[in-house]
Amino acid sequence: MTGRKKKRLAIVLLGLTALGAATAMVLAAFRDNLVFFHSPSELAARPSLADSRIRIGGLVETHSLVHEDGRRVTFRVTDGKTDINVSYDGILPDLFREGQGVVAEGRVKGGVFIASTILAKHDEKYMPPEVAAALKKSGHWQNGGDASELAGPPPAHYR
Repeated sequence: MTGRKKKRLAIVLLGLTALGAATAMVLAAFRDNLVFFHSPSELAARPSLADSRIRIGGLVETHSLVHEDGRRVTFRVTDGKTDINVSYDGILPDLFREGQGVVAEGRVKGGVFIASTILAKHDEKYMPPEVAAALKKSGHWQNGGDASELAGPPPAHYR
């Protein structure tokens, strides 16, 4: 192999190595952000999540919704094992109800999740697999059906 070919090979290998390292760093940075939401149990088990902007998901606990002054509302989100108080200042989606699925985006401050965005469940046939399993296990399963009927990949409008 000539000196020129060795140089070219070294440059190609160096470029591929740099590309691989950059890809690994990007994937590591996005690892926690690829999760659609965290359950209240995951949030309780990982206090480090409280320092960042996250999404939590679960069911709005029955009889927990309180309308305060103006547009401010408070409620609890549960996964059947753990619940968390949520405070939101804004207009709730039309599909938001107690006992229904919800995803809230925001930060934890002082043990309360301060939501900046509330997303209500749009499809009655869908529930995240981990929430469905936790509800069935805790006895909070409302439909009387098998959790596998509702668990599955998110509908296209959630992607």
